[in-house]
Amino acid sequence: MKRLLATNISKIMKFIDIGANLTDPMYQGIYNGSAKHEPDLPHVLERSWTGGLDKIIITVGTLADCAPTFEIVKNDERLFATVGCHPTRCGEFVPDPEGYFASLCQQIEQHREKVVAIGECGLDYDRLQFCDKAIQQQYFEKQLELAARYDLPLFLHCRNAHDDFVAILQRNRDKLPRRGVVHTFDGSLEVAEALIADGYAIGINGCSLKTEENLSVAAKIPDASIMLETDSPWCEIRPSHAGSKYVRSKYPTVKKKEKWEAGSLIAGRCEPVMISQVLEVLAGIKGKPAAELADQYYKNTAKMFFPAKGSD
Repeated sequence: MKRLLATNISKIMKFIDIGANLTDPMYQGIYNGSAKHEPDLPHVLERSWTGGLDKIIITVGTLADCAPTFEIVKNDERLFATVGCHPTRCGEFVPDPEGYFASLCQQIEQHREKVVAIGECGLDYDRLQFCDKAIQQQYFEKQLELAARYDLPLFLHCRNAHDDFVAILQRNRDKLPRRGVVHTFDGSLEVAEALIADGYAIGINGCSLKTEENLSVAAKIPDASIMLETDSPWCEIRPSHAGSKYVRSKYPTVKKKEKWEAGSLIAGRCEPVMISQVLEVLAGIKGKPAAELADQYYKNTAKMFFPAKGSD
């Protein structure tokens, strides 16, 4: 485990990963339905804590995600969760809308101390083959009632749907005092500025830093509005990405899943510990000390999702 630490991470820096899909089968050693190695989530989490993670918020994208998520978080005070339905899964509401909504409410109420946001919810017009626009819109708006009912911020998803996304948020703005964060942001600066002006934060991960245009936008987003995430096991910063030239943290990695070993990451599978690399890219493009930004982003996140600890 000692050799696993990134070479450039200061022990004084701490992180909150606002979006990690830790119920993904990859952390059970399963890839495309085929078992390649033993379940290794405990090793993934240990790497996270050793590498500076203070808290991790596990993303829930469907009602079926709730049971495994709350099994993971129940015995660790550093783990939390969202509750909601991803836009591509909103068809699950259709057979029994009120029943599905009531089940989401039940999950929140049963795990109130662990649920810190409503989501992942929003609109995704890039993948309409999974759920059409009208259904996405209807049940995105329906989930905003959860934020109002439980006084929780939103964990938001928007892909190629900005106008409708903003229209829904704006007509419900008076019932959303906590606002939220738009995660995996890869839009224009104008879009970011409009969201920030309405009280929303911007979530940055590897997929937000792929192109030079992405870097130009991220460099101009105010630090007071940024939160860090990995979207694990997705959105790693690849060598082909524009942001990769700023990455300094390196981790022992095996290229073949079948060659898994406890002390190494697996090539192509992102983990929360890799949040350090997201920070390094932001520090590089902004020309600011990583430690300074880490502190700012931690405070931003704590203020929204853990307000009692916002001044930590």
